[in-house]
Amino acid sequence: MDCTILGDCLEAAARLPAGTVDLLVLDPPYNLNKRFGDNTFSKRPVDEYTAWLGNVLDNLLPLMKPTGTVYICGDWHTSASIFDAASSRLRIRNRITWEREKGRGAKSNWKNSSEDIWFCTVGDEFTFNVETVKLRRKVIAPYRNGDGTPKDWAETQGGNFRDTHPSNMWTDITIPFWSMPENTDHPTQKSEKLLAKLILASSNRGDLVLDPFLGSGTTSVVASKLDRRYIGIEAVEEYALLSEWRLRRAEQDRSIQGYAEGVFWERNTLNTINDKARRGSAIATPREESQLLI
Repeated sequence: MDCTILGDCLEAAARLPAGTVDLLVLDPPYNLNKRFGDNTFSKRPVDEYTAWLGNVLDNLLPLMKPTGTVYICGDWHTSASIFDAASSRLRIRNRITWEREKGRGAKSNWKNSSEDIWFCTVGDEFTFNVETVKLRRKVIAPYRNGDGTPKDWAETQGGNFRDTHPSNMWTDITIPFWSMPENTDHPTQKSEKLLAKLILASSNRGDLVLDPFLGSGTTSVVASKLDRRYIGIEAVEEYALLSEWRLRRAEQDRSIQGYAEGVFWERNTLNTINDKARRGSAIATPREESQLLI
């Protein structure tokens, strides 16, 4: 375990032991014309994409434990295919929509600024660690008990916060940009914060996480940082090497931007408690500010 496999994911899956995977993160090419290194994925009719995705699942699902969880990533155009392919093979639990705020806009359509992640399980017994994926929000209008103490929130030197249960609408994800240490040249890179939510919620320490369309390696990197075992499969050698490079860096830096003190923080808020303790009253440089944006 703990490896990056260079090759076609369906061919590699045939060589992996059945019934061993706890969490499958499936981020396949969306139904778009897209180039990945030397490989190109071509847009196809919806029914053909649905059949292609179903074949991917048929080859990968034998690797899952009966208690396993599957997350399937997509956009608005592939949602119908994901539902059709997954509903006949898995138990669909929910559809997460996360804000992907990037791009300048569209002239003759609504700007596409969201993507979906379908939450599925193999059976009715599965892992979901809700306490590990709470979101720390600023409290704007805090309520107090009769004695003046905070009601359901915490009063700190850095501000007032409440740890809330996670919903299926995520507005706290930042797409990796140039000044973030995790940023790469991969065209469809997911953020470590996003993968950390999936991995913390749906696996435990020591569990095996599989990503058959590994890309820049985010799933393996986050699994490693969170003490999970991992297998990543990537067809493009450049990206497989990039994944291994990121994994080596993760051995020295196990931090995940946006995740601190056991909770996830809202986007564009500062962890002011740790910030003040570390820097005193000094003014942060732009680079330091980019590291503290959560």
